[in-house]
Order: sequence, then C-alpha cells, then structure tokens
Amino acid sequence: METAAAILPSRDFDEIAAFYAAIGFTETGRWEDEGYTILVRDKVEIHFFRHRMFDPTTCDRGVYIRRSDVDAVGQGFQTTGLPQEQEGIPRFHPAEDKPWDMRETAPIDCNGNLLRIGQFM
Repeated sequence: METAAAILPSRDFDEIAAFYAAIGFTETGRWEDEGYTILVRDKVEIHFFRHRMFDPTTCDRGVYIRRSDVDAVGQGFQTTGLPQEQEGIPRFHPAEDKPWDMRETAPIDCNGNLLRIGQFM
C-alpha cells in the first residue's frame, strides 16, 4: 500500500468544506449525486460521505494523522477560533505530550469526527 484515506460522515458538504478550508484543506472533488466529497492538504486526503441524519454528538469516527510539525498544526487550529474545551462540537485540544511518546493535537470537526494529529517525541 502506498496511501490511505479516511472516509468519514458529513451532514453538509458546504459546512465540512468550509471547516477544513480554515485549516488548509482544499476540496478536490464533489459528487452530489453519489453523496461524496474529497478534501486534501499536502499528502493527507479525507473523504466524506453524505449522511444527513447523522448525529455529531454520538460520532465515534476518527483518523490518526502523523506529521512532523504538530505544534505548528495546533497553532493553525487555534487561529480558527475553535473552542478549547472538553465538550461541544466543534472543538480543539491543544498539542500536548502523551504517555505513549507522541505529541498530539486533536480537533473535532463540525460533524463530531476526531482528527488526532501526532508526531513522535
């Protein structure tokens, strides 16, 4: 395998595209009839399928992304104005060192999808 892409639910493609555009993702394709869109930043692709009845408060979906610049990515999330809280959607957890020897930041998007972004310490 050479690449992988997460496939996550989205209630509204315009909303999800705007959320991810604020952190540097570009929508590279949208297929309304099929209910599918693709967002890309650098070498990271995230695919979304339409799920209009999806409840973000019960979302258990996520993706782990490894980067070499977690602090810079975390600062990018801070500039979007996402709340840094333990509850609520969307929200953002600032970068911190974890006991499993990773430094991680974790935004939760407007659909409740978790993006855990980490780098080796």
